[in-house]
Amino acid sequence: MNNYVITIARGFGSGGKEIGLKLSNELQIPCYDRRLLTMASDKSGIDESVFVETDERLRGKYIANFMRRMPVKNVLEPFEKGFVSDVNVFNIQAELIRLLAKTESCIIIGKCADYILRDFDNVISVYIEASRDACVKSIRDKMHVNEKRAHQLIQSTDKYRAKYYNYYTGGKDWTNPINYDVVLNSERVGRDKCVELIKEYVSIRFGKSALPYFV
Repeated sequence: MNNYVITIARGFGSGGKEIGLKLSNELQIPCYDRRLLTMASDKSGIDESVFVETDERLRGKYIANFMRRMPVKNVLEPFEKGFVSDVNVFNIQAELIRLLAKTESCIIIGKCADYILRDFDNVISVYIEASRDACVKSIRDKMHVNEKRAHQLIQSTDKYRAKYYNYYTGGKDWTNPINYDVVLNSERVGRDKCVELIKEYVSIRFGKSALPYFV
């Protein structure tokens, strides 16, 4: 095996990004989240703010026109109408994600990466979730907001991520465990143990040689 990819979908406040970053450190492979937006901007020439604005969310017109038509898969040229549309921005990111999966071992947080790479046999897809109470506590500790605001952030963030996933996957449920190889409750397992379990699954799928120093 030349390379492998771990995709991580996560409920807001469940610690998915933290787990991804710890995995990145222990497996000695890059973790792409915000950096993927910068790379997509550099590749396409579209201002990075457009990628930030559409990061795992739909803008108003796409919600209003939900499922009226399926997104096209081809990336548009700069002179074509719709070059900076949500669909084209998604397709630019998807093209970059596929390229990464073909060329290097890495971890990708969110971005519908599990769906985009569903036909790749070198991909492990992971979903991280936790109870609402655990997510609220995590957000309060990290963002220094009160309990009410933490609940609001969870509700709004998970809602727009779900709509984004549903739109670009043709109606699939973002939280459906069938979409993933591994589903972990970070509250019950513990975030560090989630890292260890994913590493163990990497060794099961791809052999111990996929782990640095065979450990």
